[in-house]
Amino acid sequence: TIRVVLFLITFGPFAVFYLAFYIFCFVGGGFAVTLLFGKTNSERHLERCEHSYLPATQTGILKTLDEMRLEPKPIQIDRRLTGSNYIDEPLQQVIQFALRDYIQYWYYTLSEDDSFLLEIRQTVQNALVQFSTRSKEVDWQPYLTTRLVDDFATHLRVFRKAQDRLEDSKQRDLSEEMVESFFEAEVEMERNICRDVVCTSLKDEEGFLRDLCEVLLYLLLPPGDFHNKNMRYFLREILARGVLLPLVNQLSDPDYINQFVIWMIRDSSCNYEAFMNILKLTDRVSELEAVKDKALEELQYLRSLDTAGDDINVIKNQINSLMFVKKVCETRIQRLQSGKEVDALKLATNLGKLCIIPLEHILVHNIALQFFMDYMLGAGAQAELFFWLTVEGYRVTAQQQLEVMEGWQKDGKKGGDTTGLLKAAALGVYEQYLSDKASPRVQVDEASVLKLGEKLQKDSDPTPEIFDDIQRKVYDMMLRDERYYPSFRQSPLYVRMLAELDMLKEPSYRGSDDGDGGKYSFSLCLRCWHIKKGK
Repeated sequence: TIRVVLFLITFGPFAVFYLAFYIFCFVGGGFAVTLLFGKTNSERHLERCEHSYLPATQTGILKTLDEMRLEPKPIQIDRRLTGSNYIDEPLQQVIQFALRDYIQYWYYTLSEDDSFLLEIRQTVQNALVQFSTRSKEVDWQPYLTTRLVDDFATHLRVFRKAQDRLEDSKQRDLSEEMVESFFEAEVEMERNICRDVVCTSLKDEEGFLRDLCEVLLYLLLPPGDFHNKNMRYFLREILARGVLLPLVNQLSDPDYINQFVIWMIRDSSCNYEAFMNILKLTDRVSELEAVKDKALEELQYLRSLDTAGDDINVIKNQINSLMFVKKVCETRIQRLQSGKEVDALKLATNLGKLCIIPLEHILVHNIALQFFMDYMLGAGAQAELFFWLTVEGYRVTAQQQLEVMEGWQKDGKKGGDTTGLLKAAALGVYEQYLSDKASPRVQVDEASVLKLGEKLQKDSDPTPEIFDDIQRKVYDMMLRDERYYPSFRQSPLYVRMLAELDMLKEPSYRGSDDGDGGKYSFSLCLRCWHIKKGK
């Protein structure tokens, strides 16, 4: 009793309640800790018992996976594209700039992972490697020297034909009538091709370029990348709108074309004969006026110089040359403005039989050959003419190479693989004009073609005369076939050729097939023609 009284006096009347509360908290806390600890251990034990048939995961594997997630992927780029460092380095720079301008500026706002950029770059490089491989399989020589030149010449012929139709129009170069006339002439010449929609509508032009890019991507991309529509559409838009369309616009810019032509000819000098031929063949009064003005300017400068000294003869020769150029320009301008081009045709009817220039002379004269080439192109027989000219070039080149090789052998020197190059050149001529793959193909008998093909396959050392048989047949065909040389002699182009060679002025140039007078006039015509050719 005394203890209870002393406890209450010391701790107060509520000490009993505090003591009971502390005991309750201690017991409850111990019970809760025991319960939670036991529950956790029991769950772990049950889990081990339930999955006891599975082996425990090694801690090293988990650690390796964690380190692989944290380690950045190394970016390895194979910079080889075409096999040439001079080409690969600029291409790598182009790829880098394209990624920077078209992808990086928006991609880095979404993610900092470079794996996507790496995949894009590898895809572009694979396409370039495939393009390089396919380009090496193409025979570029006949394409650049024949097909591309034919296409360009066809375009010029269509344009000139459209100009002739609108000759009386004051604004023919910029009018809608000029565009319509151009495509009408294109349909007549190409027969089944007309590019008016693609060339006159920006929407159709972009659609055509997209289709073209689809074909290119099908040929160049791996199957996995091509069937990825997002990737294909993305690359298609970049190529069509970012590469091809600006390229076409730039190549169509007259100022760019003029600058490019100036850049091409700045290191080369035009010889006298070529310059005079250009003045005699051009039908542009503005060009002749510009040449005449430049000649007058140079004349004024030369006349202002002090002619005393050793250079007086040089200056006089320059002045005489410029005076001659000025006279040629004035004569040509007067002829064009007075309409003597049309009068030449009338003169031909009044003269009767014209001077006959043999085909063999036409083929070796640059001005006459140009007119005959225009006629053959219009007749669709350019393959025969180009074949004859190509064989002539092959024969001269082969003879020169064989002479050089014989000289090396006499001197005891080892020359290059001349015979191998000649055989490759001969096979190239055969494939370009006579094989089944040739387009257009020279129309000669199949027996001669097969015989030539067998000879090329058997003979390891082709001779310069290996094409002589077929070339002779092609020459006879151009000479005797009514579609070629005989029709050319009856065409306006033949009359214009005679006018350019100044063979319509003298009455003695009237040719005749009967009597001595005809022979005399014919020989006189040829002699004068050779004099003009030499001049």
